[in-house]
Amino acid sequence: MDPHAPLHPYYPLDAPIHGYLPNEAPLLSILMTASVGATAVLGGTFALVRVVIRPSLRTVDQLAILWFVLSGTLHCFFEGYFMVNHDRMASAQDVFGQLWKEYALSDSRYMTSDTLVLCMETITVLVWGPLCLVVAALVLSQHPLRHPFQIIVCMSHLYGDALYYATSLFDHYAHDRSYCRPEPYYFWVYYFLMNFIWIVVPFYYLCQSVRAISDAFKALGEASMQRKGR
Repeated sequence: MDPHAPLHPYYPLDAPIHGYLPNEAPLLSILMTASVGATAVLGGTFALVRVVIRPSLRTVDQLAILWFVLSGTLHCFFEGYFMVNHDRMASAQDVFGQLWKEYALSDSRYMTSDTLVLCMETITVLVWGPLCLVVAALVLSQHPLRHPFQIIVCMSHLYGDALYYATSLFDHYAHDRSYCRPEPYYFWVYYFLMNFIWIVVPFYYLCQSVRAISDAFKALGEASMQRKGR
């Protein structure tokens, strides 16, 4: 065995990752398990909303519920797993642990209990995850607080992603310290694309809520002017 060989596959190669064990399951098996879980969450939610609770709900609102339920579930359970097990990720062999070890090839901070990542994920698990589920419930009930809470949750996603990107890229370009393996796949698919989804979709729902609140105030103003004109 080469004594100078790295003890793990993550970058930088001198990252303090102790007790690393390679994933026991093949990548395809891990991804299939994750896909089945996500499909079960989305399918169960869709069936519950469309068939049992509110069949007359508009399609656009049904899609919003699916998005916020999926986000809330990922935040509370998948990211919650990281929050609880951050100090033993390198040796984990359960499904969530192996998924995190695969994703961490694009960002080794998830293997080193990085302060920023751990604090950011803890806030996400304890605050933003539950609020995503609250927004889904507000959409389902057509509650007037839907849009204020939707703005809060969407802004949290935009801010969190911006901070996540900025800190990693700053270390890469300013300190010449990269947390991602050099293969383009890990940067563009894992690091960029998988996180960029949580910029594009929240931005859409942010604009939707801003427009809805603006229209409501406009209608209120016009109604007030009509009353004064009588």
